[in-house]
Amino acid sequence: MKLSTLVSGAAAATVLSAGMALAEYPEKPVNFIVPWPPGDLEDVLTRLIAEDFQKEYGVAAAVVNKPGGGGGPFPGAIEVANAPADGYTIGSFVIGVPVVGHQIDIPPLTPAKFDPLGIFLTYPFVIAAAGDAPYSSMEELAAYAKDNDVALGHFGDVLTPTQVTKAFAVNAGFEFSSDAAFDALDCNTLASGDADVINTTLQLILPCLDSVKVLVSITDSRIPLVPDTPTIGELDDSLNIALWNGLFVTKDTPQDVRDKIIAVAKETVMGDRAQQVAKDTGALVYWQDADDSAARIAADIETVARIGELLQ
Repeated sequence: MKLSTLVSGAAAATVLSAGMALAEYPEKPVNFIVPWPPGDLEDVLTRLIAEDFQKEYGVAAAVVNKPGGGGGPFPGAIEVANAPADGYTIGSFVIGVPVVGHQIDIPPLTPAKFDPLGIFLTYPFVIAAAGDAPYSSMEELAAYAKDNDVALGHFGDVLTPTQVTKAFAVNAGFEFSSDAAFDALDCNTLASGDADVINTTLQLILPCLDSVKVLVSITDSRIPLVPDTPTIGELDDSLNIALWNGLFVTKDTPQDVRDKIIAVAKETVMGDRAQQVAKDTGALVYWQDADDSAARIAADIETVARIGELLQ
């Protein structure tokens, strides 16, 4: 056999081997990890993204729920942190994971392990009161609460909206007479008088929206369903933060892999199905790119630190 033939054959084998080693992403099933139970807004939207990912690339894409609480230990995030940086394990995380997770002594998340692909959801958290409450704004609530008892209902002290609500009270010079975590915070909570003011999502009070007072939204922009309600940042710029959700991958994930995930996710959340979720619930559904998301996280880390100092 001629030397040239041997060389050509070896070269062809090398190219084939390299092609097999560098198979185009994705070539196997992809998991989107949601550190919450099924059914909430981030779960619904992540499932839409996974469905579209599967259609676009022809591989199985599943949402895997790994509940672990808003304040840690974030078992779902730990799974993403420990996975290979190859784009086959994608995190769908609330603000607490990238902002707090690596700061509260969770070794697998320390130092910071994730990069954002994009933020796509702001939960429509609001502070609401009964329709007959003797205050119709946060300024009036602050004045009233200085001389009267006002009980606050919320979903948990560690959640960002609860922390923001309490920090606003500190800055406004008043205290809630009591506060308690509830499993449900809806029209019945206000009607029964179980709490005077509730920190809840607009979605849960839509059935009685005409008979309650929405005092403020804890969001980064106004909620279209209550356009006259100011955001918390409009009232106190030092508390300009919201409870959001985004897609994350580990830091060494190749850019071409990131780009393929981003392309599908952006198209999904800006599409009709996801935007209908926004219209039906009051959620803010959008796509914030990786660089802007990273800047937002950096700003949120500073805001969380300020809130922590206020609430000490």
